Amino acid sequence: MKILAIASAGGHWVQLLRLKPAFEGHELIYASTKKSFADTVKGYQFYDIPDASRWNKFKLIYSLLCVFKLIFSLRPNIIITTGAAPGLMGIIAGKMIGAKTVWVDSIANVENLSMSGKIAASIADKSYTQWPDLSNSKVTFSGNVLS
Repeated sequence: MKILAIASAGGHWVQLLRLKPAFEGHELIYASTKKSFADTVKGYQFYDIPDASRWNKFKLIYSLLCVFKLIFSLRPNIIITTGAAPGLMGIIAGKMIGAKTVWVDSIANVENLSMSGKIAASIADKSYTQWPDLSNSKVTFSGNVLS
């Protein structure tokens, strides 16, 4: 099973790394928005992708194209992300190639799901929140990755 784990820098990346034990025994590939993060996942394939946000439409389009190119070339069976925008792009591209997709919303989103998390909830095969009060018919609470 080929798994692509994709996340933006900061807390998104930290939370994604906390999920690593769940992927033991599978081919695990990482992608993030900081090239230096390759040092935190030595022994695994790592791809640097451009960061983007809704505030810069040109960067958003460029990042989207890069993420789509990566996913179409790797063709992972599963894509898991803890956000943000590049992770959502990964979910969208994954659905286009028939990959199973999993979104884990950031623990920082205490009162509401993130904007990307709300979109992912309607696209991803599974969508998780780390707060029980935010779970609903589309978003599951199963604990948190930072304890």
